[in-house]
This record gives sequence, structure tokens and C-alpha cells, in this order.
Amino acid sequence: MAENQTNNNSSDEIDLGQLFQLIGKAFQKLFNFIGSIFKGVFHVVILFLLFLQKNFLVLAIAVVVGAISGYVLDNLKTEKYISRMVVEPNFNSVQQLYNNLDFYNDLADAQDSIALSQALGISVNDAGSIKEIFVDSYSDENQKIKLFDEFIRELDTTTVKALDYESYLKNFNSMDARFHQISVISTDNKVAKKIQPAIIGSISANDYFKLQKRINDLNLKLQDSIINNQLIEVDSLQQLYKTVLVKEADKPMQGTNINLAENGESQNKELALIKERELLKNQLVQLNQEKANKSEILNVISDFPTRGVKQKGFWKSYKFLLPIVLLSLVLVALGLIGINHFLKQYGQNS
Repeated sequence: MAENQTNNNSSDEIDLGQLFQLIGKAFQKLFNFIGSIFKGVFHVVILFLLFLQKNFLVLAIAVVVGAISGYVLDNLKTEKYISRMVVEPNFNSVQQLYNNLDFYNDLADAQDSIALSQALGISVNDAGSIKEIFVDSYSDENQKIKLFDEFIRELDTTTVKALDYESYLKNFNSMDARFHQISVISTDNKVAKKIQPAIIGSISANDYFKLQKRINDLNLKLQDSIINNQLIEVDSLQQLYKTVLVKEADKPMQGTNINLAENGESQNKELALIKERELLKNQLVQLNQEKANKSEILNVISDFPTRGVKQKGFWKSYKFLLPIVLLSLVLVALGLIGINHFLKQYGQNS
């Protein structure tokens, strides 16, 4: 019996020992594999550094020639200017704004100065100076939160529960923003100011948007009239309650009976009228704000400046781009030469 137990223990020890050996070999192979990857990467880096060392003079000449050529081209090219205007479209006119500006930009890209001059109401020479017109949304996190708050107010309770801010942001696009920035790039620093009336007029002259504005003005006028009438009625009721209270106070006291319930009810009604009056005043303030915001189909928050500013940017200049292009071409050429040399040697050895 003891002998069988000893044999079982020895067998377990042998099995565990083999298991640990297998685990050790597996880790060893893993470390060797990782080490081979690092050795391969290191070898490639060294070969690349040797390649750079061998061809350093040629590469340096390519960079210097590119920088000098880029500097010359930057001085010879026509200077470009950029002007920006911030607008707030009303009555769902943002899509029309984007469509119009895309149309102007297509004409500028096609260098169709005649059609562009007719569309923008400027001379052909001024239209020819326009290189690009584009628009993008102009909103920050605070504005997105306000838009989300206005959005959920229009929804029913069930829909609001199923919608959160993160879901709203995923579906948020440039059309949903309240403000939009129009940019004009041209070789004439004064042309942007000249085309501002045409851009605004192309939206304001639309019959559909004019109808929407007219209906909105009528609705605002009606709301204003209703609120003012309600304020007059509240003031009349307040005056009536004051008159009743004065008359009640002038009546002679009959014995010791004091009707506290009636006095308390009158005070509650008067407080309710005061609260109602404050609510109506706040509604009137919001209505006036709405009138100001919707006074135009396209509100101009910030006009085009009288003169545009030079379009700066080192990363877009020739003195930065040309050295990179020449360096890339030289690297490709040297690489092809090296590959060709290797293939010749390989063919001779085989």
C-alpha cells in the first residue's frame, strides 16, 4: 500500500516537472520571437542610417535646392488674402446658404469670371481675383448645449427619455449650428466686402423665406397683442382687488367677528396675480428677443472687413513643400538604384 502511494507521488512530480518544462519552453520561444522582431527592426534602422550616411551630400543638396526654389516661388507668386463673415441663418435657410456658396465656389474653381461676376454683381476683374469661397459651422460646446436644450423642448416626454446629449452630438452636423462662417480667398483684398450684399441678397430675395418671415412677423405681432391684453387684464384685476380691500377695510366692525378666510383668500388671489404678471413680463421679454433675432432672414453677426488679411501659413508655402517633394523624389531614385544594384549582384551570385 505504501509502495503504491510512493509511485503515485513520483508520477505526479514527473507530470508537474514536464508541465513546467513545456511552459518554460513556450515562454522561451515567445521571448526569442519578440527578440527577433526587435533585432529585425534594429537591423532595418541601421541599414537606413547607413543609407543616409552614404547619400547625405545628395540629400542635403536636394533640401537646399528645394528651399531656395521654394523661397523664390513664394516671392514670385501672387499674394492671397482671406476675409471672413459670421452669419446666423433663420427660417431654415442654412441649406440654401450652403448651396449658393458651393455654386460660387464651383464658378471660382472653373475660373468662369463672367458667370461669377453676374452671380455676385461685381466686375469680371474682381470675379477673376476670387480663388475660393467656402462656409463652415461656427459653434462651441456651450452653443451645442443650448441647441440641445431648445431641441428637447419641442419633443414629447417619451422621446426625451430615449434621447441623451451624446446621441444628439452623434447626429449633429454643420447645418444644425446656429452661426456659420463664410470665408473668401482672393488676390484682391477688397473684393470680399463687395460681394457681401449679393451673398445676403441671394438668401433674402427667396420667395419662400420671405413668406416664412412674413408669417413669423404676424405670429409675433399676435403674441405681443395677446400678452399686452393679458397684462392689462391682470392690472385691472389687481386694481379691483385693491378697491375691494379698501372698501372692506372702511366697513365698521360688527362685534368681534373677523372673517380671516376671506382676507386670506384675497391675499392669495393678489399674490397669484403678481406671479402671473411677472410671468407675462418674462414672456414679453422673450418675445422681444425673438423679434430681434428673426428681424432678418440672414442675420449678419460679423461683416466682411474692409480689407482682407494676407493668407499666412508656413506649412502651405513652397519653401516648406518643395524641399519635401525634392527629398522624396531623391529618396525614391536612390532606393530604385540600390534595388537595381542588389538584383544584379543576386543574379550574378545565383
